Amino acid sequence: MPLVTPFASDHDSEVAELARFFNETLGFCPNSVLTMQRRPAIAKAFIELNKSVMENKDRVTSEQKRLIGYLTSANTGCRYCQAHTILAAHRYGGSDERLENIWNFRQSDLYTAGEKAAFEFALAASSVPNSVDEKITKELHKHWNEGEIVEILGVISLFGYLNRWNDSMATSLEKGALEAGKTYLKQSDWEQGKHT
Repeated sequence: MPLVTPFASDHDSEVAELARFFNETLGFCPNSVLTMQRRPAIAKAFIELNKSVMENKDRVTSEQKRLIGYLTSANTGCRYCQAHTILAAHRYGGSDERLENIWNFRQSDLYTAGEKAAFEFALAASSVPNSVDEKITKELHKHWNEGEIVEILGVISLFGYLNRWNDSMATSLEKGALEAGKTYLKQSDWEQGKHT
């Protein structure tokens, strides 16, 4: 059961208008945003931050950003965000094979050297304590420019916020996200957990 009950998607017209962004990303407005509506300024600021972070400025693709978000969320243990990011990665062109094998990225030829560097960075940056070191930094700079690194860290940081929000709130999983988790994360230890 969630800590705080989400409002209906049409509770605040300004938030509802901004939240249309999620219809493309997920196909629905997430319950996390509907809960944030209890303080509309938080919901609005979060949506604007999300749009800015997920905007593609260079070579970091929408699918890659969602896979980075997935690894960040899996590393911190937020099952809600794991399901959301894997659903969004699929919606942005991630193949079943790439999604199902994300935890084998180090050994897999499904991912480029640049993706592998970004994924290692995501795991290190989302660890507590942070474990970004010189080796990870050097490898990241071999494949990505500084603007792209800012985009990648923006995704990791955004999901750090969302992981804390949704795991603490026990935010209820929406049907589409639940189905994506069951479909693409069956090879991991993913389960719905407290997000009922």
